[in-house]
Amino acid sequence: MLHKPKIEEYKSLIFHPYNIMLTLLLMGVTALFLALSASYIYTRVQNPSIPPIKLPILFYVNTFVLLMSSYTIWLTKKSYKADDTAGYQRNLIYTFLLTLIFLISQIAAWNMLLQELKIADQIHGSYLYIISFVHFAHVIAGLPFLVMFYLTARKKMKEPVSVLVYFSDPEKLLKLRLLTRYWHFLDALWIYLVIFLGLSYLIK
Repeated sequence: MLHKPKIEEYKSLIFHPYNIMLTLLLMGVTALFLALSASYIYTRVQNPSIPPIKLPILFYVNTFVLLMSSYTIWLTKKSYKADDTAGYQRNLIYTFLLTLIFLISQIAAWNMLLQELKIADQIHGSYLYIISFVHFAHVIAGLPFLVMFYLTARKKMKEPVSVLVYFSDPEKLLKLRLLTRYWHFLDALWIYLVIFLGLSYLIK
């Protein structure tokens, strides 16, 4: 499969409308989480007598799950560039399943947190729920795109010619790159949240 030179490919990605839209979206999400983090810190400063919330162990387990999904979606893009039909579809499935595991595990983590919360903890606990739920919602928003990529691949990859056409489509590569970027962003954002909330608990 022929590809553009890397410099031209990079420039076309930067100025593509899809990339601009995604960049603006990620900037907005980043600003939202920074605002929530600042609000949480302000609440802690204003209520020093209320103890911080200890993260359930599942939050750390979920970090590993998200890291694995970030790795499998990277493998998906790698398989696409290598014209690896089986690897491409397989890693899309792996990414989808790992994401489902994360979502289910996160619901279990919220239930664990709810059982441990005391009345005095609810102020800080509400922030933890809000922050993690906003991230949860953005993960769910990415699932339909994973499903779309997989179903399209199953439909189009039935014979050598259609496989060649699929892998030669520059728009599909662009969308896959943007989806990969979005997934890596969610992974990095979750790691930030776990570190931020974990350190907040240690600094009493």
